[in-house]
Amino acid sequence: MSLRSFFSRLLMPLSNSHRSENGAAYSNPQKLTWRHYIVQFLIVTTLLLSAIWLLMALWYQFGVRSFITWLATIVIVGVLATLLGSRYWPKTAKRLNHQQLTSQSITNAQNTSRKTASKWLMGLYAAIWFVGLGWFMSIEPEQDRDWMPEVSQRVTYERDAINPDLVTLTNVRNFDWHTDKEATEHWDTRTIDMSKLSGIDVTNSYWMGPLIAHTLVSFRFEDDRPLAFSFEIRKENGESFSALAGFFRRFELSLIAAEERDIIYTRTNARGEQVYLFPVSNLQQHEVKSLFESYLTAADELNAKPAWYNTLMSNCTNIIFYMARIVSGDRLPWDYRIWVSGWLPNYLYDVGMLDANPQLNEAQQNRQPWSMDTWYERTHINSKVRGFDNQAGNSVTNSREFSEQIRQGIPIPPLADSQAAAETKAKSVAHAAGE
Repeated sequence: MSLRSFFSRLLMPLSNSHRSENGAAYSNPQKLTWRHYIVQFLIVTTLLLSAIWLLMALWYQFGVRSFITWLATIVIVGVLATLLGSRYWPKTAKRLNHQQLTSQSITNAQNTSRKTASKWLMGLYAAIWFVGLGWFMSIEPEQDRDWMPEVSQRVTYERDAINPDLVTLTNVRNFDWHTDKEATEHWDTRTIDMSKLSGIDVTNSYWMGPLIAHTLVSFRFEDDRPLAFSFEIRKENGESFSALAGFFRRFELSLIAAEERDIIYTRTNARGEQVYLFPVSNLQQHEVKSLFESYLTAADELNAKPAWYNTLMSNCTNIIFYMARIVSGDRLPWDYRIWVSGWLPNYLYDVGMLDANPQLNEAQQNRQPWSMDTWYERTHINSKVRGFDNQAGNSVTNSREFSEQIRQGIPIPPLADSQAAAETKAKSVAHAAGE
């Protein structure tokens, strides 16, 4: 049977199996087939889901108590209920009713009238829904709102006119956190040398179970403290995060450049989240530099035009993956764990970006391969900075000490000498991880 014939039969609402021997159909009503019920189920489900989506978009944009929300809800629910009632429920009621219509012409007239009403109601609902979709797509993100202090500034930068590797970043966040909501604000200016980049660390902070984590990326330097970047929602004062609201253009996207003593400390110490730091292996310096450049480009784009955060498509994890894949290509294959942020470390392990047999020191003998469970055990950093005084001494020294403490006992891999060496080692590690 061809595909076309299959769908023709699938969409055929009536069964033609009850025929007389001479090919004439019986005079009694034809029975509805299972294909008819499947199609009707899909239509009803689509209508209901489309209405729920539009109603939730209204609720998150205008609020549950808004007059516009209630008016739109009454109209949408009313039209949809009338449509479903006229198209489906009368048929069911008529089957249950034992009264028989004596006139075939009256029955035909009623069926025609019901079909006409259903078409008009379907058209009206479709018009309402597409108007709602157009309204939703027209909602633009903004730069100027009453932002929370930790996302109130936007990172900018300038390159040195003589040496483009020297980049001076403005509005690097360096808060002194007292509690999870109170902090002394500091926005610093910091100059870094991209020729001194020595590696990347991925930090996962778990705050809502093992599947959901916030992902940060720290860039290490040969002779300087690390610098962290984080894609976050840009919350307004009095606003709180909602994963569901993130589907409905409720939050703008923000890029934060920060000292680790700020952006990691607030998670390990102030909020009490469970935080893990994973050093990425088998990278060349040009890949690290290219990823750093990608963050600078992202800052330019967000400063030129704000963007929406999306829980599924534009969140703290998959944006990093999109940028990294541009740099590393097929070394980072597509995987469902890109959208399950809590499992990102497992993905890095399986593709050979976490060394399965790390060397902590040169004197270490008879090294045992690290499983993923071992990685999680060794890279859990909360206990390493428990009781850390985030305000002792000057901020530069304090930042350096914090970054050193969270890396205690974690093997820091060197950069690869060549692409061939990096790819060969990554494949070897991935093979060892899969055994």
